[in-house]
Amino acid sequence: MIMTELRLKALAEVNKLPDADQDAIAAWILAVMADEQAWADAFEATSDAQWDRMVEMVRRDMAAGGTDGAFRCNCP
Repeated sequence: MIMTELRLKALAEVNKLPDADQDAIAAWILAVMADEQAWADAFEATSDAQWDRMVEMVRRDMAAGGTDGAFRCNCP
């Protein structure tokens, strides 16, 4: 696998840090990657029926004025 320019630049900067800081950054990256995988797995495991129920819940909440306007769904 070939590293991108940005990744090479970031790792070069990380390599300048003390070992403890390098380990902290590495632990953070691994935690973020694990979290992303957990979300991907959860979305993959969500059935169409579950998505339909969530959409209906959001629509009811929006109709009742339960949103603050920060999110608007242009759902049909």
